[in-house]
Amino acid sequence: MNPEFDVDLLRSFVAVVDAGSFTKAAANVHRSQAAVSMQIKRLEAMLGTTLFTRNTRNLSLTRPGNTLLEYARRALALQEEAWSAIVRPEVTGRVVLGAPDDYVSSLLSPVLRRFATLYPRVEIEIVCAQSTALAPMLADNKIDLAFVTRDRKLRGEFVRSEPMVWVGASIDTPVLAASPLPVGLYEPGCIARQHTLAALDGARIRYRAAFSSASLMGLVATVDAGLSVIALTRCSVPSRLAILGDAQGLPKIAPLEIVVARSAKSDRPTCDYLAQQMMQDLSLRTPGRGAGRNEG
Repeated sequence: MNPEFDVDLLRSFVAVVDAGSFTKAAANVHRSQAAVSMQIKRLEAMLGTTLFTRNTRNLSLTRPGNTLLEYARRALALQEEAWSAIVRPEVTGRVVLGAPDDYVSSLLSPVLRRFATLYPRVEIEIVCAQSTALAPMLADNKIDLAFVTRDRKLRGEFVRSEPMVWVGASIDTPVLAASPLPVGLYEPGCIARQHTLAALDGARIRYRAAFSSASLMGLVATVDAGLSVIALTRCSVPSRLAILGDAQGLPKIAPLEIVVARSAKSDRPTCDYLAQQMMQDLSLRTPGRGAGRNEG
């Protein structure tokens, strides 16, 4: 007879994968590092195989580990779905959520997947726009929640600090030799643009604002074409591009603070549950880009 999986073991296993380390995973599941390590060893003993390849710098899944990950996520999602079906079967309604496109693609996808599993009868409308455009929409009650960069107009509840990094077509992209340095920037007024320019000015680097766009894809297109370098949140850097830094003579950039802000008319259970899901999932996740991408 096959041994039964302990859900706590699967939860710790997924936490290690998502966090990229035993130490960070332990904090996320509110256990000691030793306890999490013991849980993984117990799971490996049950399965008779190794789930992780470990060295001093990296933690990666073995082939059996990758196979287990898919089933573990499904098992945990099914458990949450069953709990929700019994405890909160009556939750229905609609939530309008606003967020920049880079936050939606890089951070919100797993949140929305889990929320849809827990509350399948809640409709979510997503409005993709920059934080500067979402602020007046929130004030006018055109959206219920906003997952945005904190500024004077968008305070909200703090979720996480997201690093900003320089991005180029490659670590030795020819555009780095240009003087003044051609830089692609987000639209005037946004905090990401302000932090980027402050870093350049503080380092006394000669630059020119070669391109400006409110769209992540618009800025990325200028990098793909080899026409500029840009500054992005680390989580939203496409895998095909290179992260640049000290080795290329580029200065550090202050991180962005991400918040969940709410409209005056968002005081209802559906909005509460989605805001809680974002806080729960994203405040625990480790900022950063996935392994296996170029870094300068």
